[in-house]
Amino acid sequence: MHGEFKVPGGKLVVADVEVEQDCLAHVSISGDFFLEPESALDCINQALTGMPVTASHQTLAAAINAALNDDVMMFGFSAEAVATAVRRALGKASSWLDHEFEVIAPVSLPAAEHVALDEVLAHSVGTGLRKPTLRFWDWSDSVVVIGSFQSVKNEVDMDAAAEHGVQVVRRVTGGGAMFMEPGNCITYSLTVPTSLVDGVNIEQSYQQLDAWVLGALNKVGIRARYVPLNDIASDKGKIGGAAQKRFANGVLVHHATLAYDIDASKMLQVLRTGREKLSDKGITSANKRVDPMRSQTGLERQAIIESFISHFAELYQTQAGSYLPQELEAAKALVSSKFLTEEWLYKVS
Repeated sequence: MHGEFKVPGGKLVVADVEVEQDCLAHVSISGDFFLEPESALDCINQALTGMPVTASHQTLAAAINAALNDDVMMFGFSAEAVATAVRRALGKASSWLDHEFEVIAPVSLPAAEHVALDEVLAHSVGTGLRKPTLRFWDWSDSVVVIGSFQSVKNEVDMDAAAEHGVQVVRRVTGGGAMFMEPGNCITYSLTVPTSLVDGVNIEQSYQQLDAWVLGALNKVGIRARYVPLNDIASDKGKIGGAAQKRFANGVLVHHATLAYDIDASKMLQVLRTGREKLSDKGITSANKRVDPMRSQTGLERQAIIESFISHFAELYQTQAGSYLPQELEAAKALVSSKFLTEEWLYKVS
């Protein structure tokens, strides 16, 4: 069994292993890294030999670290990198290049159905009904989508929302509120096996799963960067934020909303925390708009989305996808039974 891991900003680590009686055997770690003393490589191989194939990333890395003396110098790699390479050899971890992704272009649906589709597609990917999927949202209604753990009364002025015809929906992922009117932002969801972020902590997983969109933003003229924990920003301020949920079936949903052209006046009326959220965008008047993507690119929203899809296809294996009839039916059912119920909306009042 063979696995490889290229350390971001570092070196390549290669693991060749065999399995005997559900344990690692004949372990051979190699790569273009630097290691002193040379004998430490044998220590790493011996530390891994005999480990159960079910050992977690953390367990493998701890075994390696325990086997190395304080005088060992590892340059360009780490015990954690070796553990990732081993897990990839065993098929427990994967890289972007191990998958083919379905890409679903924007389909206009009620925003609440897109919220429900995050849960539905997690089931589809988990059961093998579809491949890992990148999908872009489109909607014709106005909505505030709050995070799974946010308080409705603290986040939204429900009277103002009703006055402006803005629906409030709670999603399954954490994070902050999304003020979404038709065409005012770009939202995408990435539904992938958690093997893609095996051994990666939460902060690193956000950075890893947002890396492609930073390149896509650069293609349309925005010099974007990842800002821990879950923000995407340019030199002119915050562009958007991301959120995640890891399902028990081994699937992760990661989505991001990027501001295209938002009515700041209306948002400040509807969102109680809107003024604080606008503070890092240099907005001093409620009459202004939050339009980092429109003003910085000069492009129509659809053109940006098409560029994003093209960039993703340049990086990874993709095929055009679409929603399955049963997925759309399941999403509509979930909207009625869960996402638009008072019980779900006010689970955190």
